Amino acid sequence: MLVPLFSLRTSPHSGLGEIPDLVPFATWARAAGFRIVQVLPVNEILGGETSPYSAASAFALDPVYLSLDACEDFHAVGGRAVLSDPDRARSDDAAAAPGVRWHDVRVVKAAALRAAFTHFRDRELHSGSARARAFGDFSAASAGWLDDYALFAALHDRHRASWRDWPAALRDRTPAALAAARAELSDDILHKTWLQWQLDQQWRAARAACTGLGVDLMGDLPFVVAGDSADVWARRDDFRVDLRVGTPPDAFSETGQDWGLPVYNWDAMAENHYAWMRARAARAGELYGLYRVDHVIGLYRTFFRSEHTTEFGFTPADEDDQKYNGEAVLRILQSAGEVIAEDLGMVPDFLRPSLARLHIPGYRVLRWEKDDELFRDPATWPALSLATNGTHDLESSADWWDALPASEREALLAIPGLSHLDMTAPFDGAVRDALLRVLYASPSKLTVVPLQDALGTRERINVPGTVSAANWTWRLRDPIAALQADGATTARLARLAADTGR
Repeated sequence: MLVPLFSLRTSPHSGLGEIPDLVPFATWARAAGFRIVQVLPVNEILGGETSPYSAASAFALDPVYLSLDACEDFHAVGGRAVLSDPDRARSDDAAAAPGVRWHDVRVVKAAALRAAFTHFRDRELHSGSARARAFGDFSAASAGWLDDYALFAALHDRHRASWRDWPAALRDRTPAALAAARAELSDDILHKTWLQWQLDQQWRAARAACTGLGVDLMGDLPFVVAGDSADVWARRDDFRVDLRVGTPPDAFSETGQDWGLPVYNWDAMAENHYAWMRARAARAGELYGLYRVDHVIGLYRTFFRSEHTTEFGFTPADEDDQKYNGEAVLRILQSAGEVIAEDLGMVPDFLRPSLARLHIPGYRVLRWEKDDELFRDPATWPALSLATNGTHDLESSADWWDALPASEREALLAIPGLSHLDMTAPFDGAVRDALLRVLYASPSKLTVVPLQDALGTRERINVPGTVSAANWTWRLRDPIAALQADGATTARLARLAADTGR
């Protein structure tokens, strides 16, 4: 079951889904026949961004997902009573809103969590309590990424600008400047560290509870972090900040795409034995049992362009080097958990055979699985694959079905499991369940169902290539408790899973 964490709705006081919400959702998903809950990236994002794929850290979780209700220090300072009247009103409005109001939620949580941290610092940390010792253990165990991240985040708050626009000594990480910043911002650094400790505690508790229910968590690794990120600032040699990731020109774009993201310096990474990638894999394994690797072809060969497109191409340039690089990185990611490859779009012929050698499933998306105008029957798909009809970037199956031209719908209904449908019928419960059934009945190792497609609703998460207030803001209309109370929907989905051996 695929659902963004921010889309969940439980607490009457929260404007988006929070880490503990994974447990009641997993409880419902398990009853409906699902064994995995997939979320979109939950890495921290900065600067007013809302896309979870613009990560400011490959390691740090976003404090926006921290539950105040589950935060011991927040309760210790009085809970919601500690909020100012304007913040309480802002919180209530965000909680009642149909979509996520990212800015409002961040403002309220920042104030609340600062007060909670102050209590921990003054009452627990200075007294050397058991919780203070646990905080110290977490800080020491995570120091490899946490020290640079906490300093970066504190500096980012101070300068309110990309690290490229910081004073030169901080931008270029001269030792004296870093030491002075650590001393001057020690309290802010401690606050950032405390936030990550709280997030880590909530995540571990939620994952353990989900595991106890028989549900694993599946993550989503952004292809690369944002240019304005702790990782790029701290590990400059591993990235080419003078180049930007994109896609080459194709049938859909004469100029290709410019994603504005930094390019991996694959030669430098190979020289240091992919140290950053190994650390990233270890962190992913702490959070998830399996994870989708976004834009997997980019790990083999990254299309780059300079700022004024005077320089562009693939790195590595040679196909043998591309295969070696991609397989080396994917083996590292496999060492920490099960990898699912997002292998969609224009990809070279060598990609899927390479993934097969590594025993990594790639995507089979029903709406795109065609030979000329004929849809490929999911019953013929390889076992080493992931079966679905939607991703977070696509419209719902309901909207897709209703927009299908007559000729395409006729071709779709040639699939044996769909042949009983009325070609002229609009999307309804019969169409919804027939589409699910042919995906469930495929031999694919995994079937991933967006929540909208399981319910037959039409909400959309993101429209690629657009900047819209609607992107990345979808929330469930009703609390998770309403799903749990809908016995008919739960039984319908569980029956589909049982009937098809899922």
